[in-house]
Amino acid sequence: MKKVTLVLFCLSSFLIAHTQQKAITEIGEEVILYDNGTWKYQNQEDFEETEIPTNTMQFTKGENATFLLKSSKFDVGFWINPKKWSFEKAINNSDAEYELTLKDGDLYSMILTEKIEIPIEKLRSIALENAKVSAPDIEVVKEEYRIVNGTKVLLLQMNGTIQGIEFSYYGYYFSSDKGTLQFITYTSQSLLNEYKGECEELLNGFVVID
Repeated sequence: MKKVTLVLFCLSSFLIAHTQQKAITEIGEEVILYDNGTWKYQNQEDFEETEIPTNTMQFTKGENATFLLKSSKFDVGFWINPKKWSFEKAINNSDAEYELTLKDGDLYSMILTEKIEIPIEKLRSIALENAKVSAPDIEVVKEEYRIVNGTKVLLLQMNGTIQGIEFSYYGYYFSSDKGTLQFITYTSQSLLNEYKGECEELLNGFVVID
């Protein structure tokens, strides 16, 4: 699985990278150009605007999440179960702050942080837009707002294909006047249901540190 792991880490970089270019057509219309040769009009919507539902459940950290991993960018942290997860400063993805690996499985995670505030709606669009650069077939298959340890976040599940690999990203998105967070778990689409509980347990360790 080592080669697949490296591929997945490389694929993950599109979530925060801004690789689109803009151009003007002969009739003065602004378009966005992608590295894969596709394009779209600047004002063209990628999806119909629909109201994102709110999950009424309260999500809290698990009792076995005993280690608090803190961001150095702004005041957020991540309670993790150190018996299940290993972590390190990001190496494979220069845009990430931390990379995590499930010790007994093929599930991975990354923590991407920035010191700027991005409205959640815009963050959703950015994540989807940048994903299409590498995976033109990317789609949001699940989205909802959640209250996690007292903080409102957006849950997104995105599925796509790159170099023949069908993968799923399942993660939380958060932003405040202190900064912006993308807390993502990812694996192959065929394994996501098997690892969904592990994804939820890890993601629900997210906290805002007072």
